[in-house]
Amino acid sequence: MHGRFYTHVVRSLRQHSPKALGLGGLGIGANNRRHASNASQKGTISLMQRYETLLESDPVKTKMVTGSILWGLGDAVAQVVPKLAEKKSEDNDEEQFEYDFIRTGRAVFFGFALHAPLSHVHYNFLESLTVRTGIQGLKVPVFKAFMEQFVYWSWISNALYHGAMGAMQGKSMGEVYTKLEDVLWETQKAQWVFWIPVQLLNFQFVPVRHQLNVVLVTSVVWTALLSAWYPPEEEAEKKLEASSTK
Repeated sequence: MHGRFYTHVVRSLRQHSPKALGLGGLGIGANNRRHASNASQKGTISLMQRYETLLESDPVKTKMVTGSILWGLGDAVAQVVPKLAEKKSEDNDEEQFEYDFIRTGRAVFFGFALHAPLSHVHYNFLESLTVRTGIQGLKVPVFKAFMEQFVYWSWISNALYHGAMGAMQGKSMGEVYTKLEDVLWETQKAQWVFWIPVQLLNFQFVPVRHQLNVVLVTSVVWTALLSAWYPPEEEAEKKLEASSTK
């Protein structure tokens, strides 16, 4: 009797085992997911470590490549997002959108050849200036933001942007100067509203070697705003002609 009871128990356990119920793979599946997640995290960390290594070994070239990508992305956002946000007019058919690759190329070149290397010099100079003056504590971000935004850098970078874009569009020196007279002051006011809060946080919490990266990432928004506010001359003329025919 005891033998029959034992045999019955063994059969029952086998019938209700995880494998018999189709649950045997759950533990393996969970382990696979954990391994995949760990591998993904390790890949991200490895990529960040690689970037950090490049930033230390060759900071200018690394920032130039990063700058070209993010300036190009900013211009792409500036071209695409306003078109997506526009509502179709009831009286006029919406014009077919044509992406301006040459315009994005100008932004990529500006970020690569001009903005990134000069910004690298700027941030290191600003750090050196701060150390030499002996400023410490919470005064550091205030001093840096004041010097950058009101004394020299914002004027240089904004004039450089408008001047370089005008030159790459084939404008003469006189036309570029007239453009600067028209838009520089308005750009400066927008710059102070947008960048001063960003830079106060950047200078306070971010190491010097990464401060330009913060600016480059944030510049995706800033570049989009600049491109939207001050589009290429030919695009502005098209908009003017379209509005005058309505």
